[in-house]
Amino acid sequence: MHKIYKKTGLMNQRVVLLITMIIALIYLLGIFIWGCCLGEDSYAVNFDTKFLPPSGEHWFGTDNLGRDMFFRSVKGLSISMVIGLIAVAISSVIAIVMGILSAVFGGWVDRVVNFAVDLCMGLPHLVLLILISFMMGKGVLGITVAVAVTHWPSMTRMIRQEVLQVRSSQYVLAAYKMGKTRWQVAVKHIIPHILPVYFIGVTLLFPHAIMHESSVTFLGFGLPKELPAIGVILAEAMTHIVTGKWWLAVFPGLMLLIAVIFFDLIGEGLKHLLNPNTGNE
Repeated sequence: MHKIYKKTGLMNQRVVLLITMIIALIYLLGIFIWGCCLGEDSYAVNFDTKFLPPSGEHWFGTDNLGRDMFFRSVKGLSISMVIGLIAVAISSVIAIVMGILSAVFGGWVDRVVNFAVDLCMGLPHLVLLILISFMMGKGVLGITVAVAVTHWPSMTRMIRQEVLQVRSSQYVLAAYKMGKTRWQVAVKHIIPHILPVYFIGVTLLFPHAIMHESSVTFLGFGLPKELPAIGVILAEAMTHIVTGKWWLAVFPGLMLLIAVIFFDLIGEGLKHLLNPNTGNE
């Protein structure tokens, strides 16, 4: 009877987890698609409606140029998601290649990869982002490259540890005895095994990428002011927040915070659902 209750409780926990993940996914996809399809007319300049507080007509109020802050925030968050998607795709590919090379080949390859990881993680992350973005000329290209080349070390370590565990498995050792090369073993046996870890790592990279893009943009080293990015919106809000225009910073900041929390929830949910040891918790 105790086992039945325990199993039922685990099933209920997973159902709640799935529902939470679906809600988070709907919110994130909705913002992403809506923002990508949103035209500039939705947040165009209108001096007759400047500095309006939140209302039924303007949910997040308007700014000093009369632009609707709700539509501008949706557009800005979608821009951050696009940049995060590109940066995470590049960063995750770097991580999985370097992690597999380090664990499979070992020796000097492993030492070089570990040195690169330690070097990247030893530098202050925000400073490194600003330096790379500034060297690349800032803008969309600069911030995308900066985020892409600075978010692979932690994921590389995670993949390397997973590959080291798989490499000592009986079926991998048997494949080597059958004459399979290291590349054949990596493609047929190691990569399929680490794909769940890879997808979890990719999902958990998203909130970091979005937050760092917004931070660098807020400091003036990221996206240009012409784009309605969240970092640009928050930077502009700092000029007027002391005059009581609180909505200019609160609502865009909340949208960014909710997006980051939802990405983290999806990542943690995938970790619990794909981890075979979850049932033993």
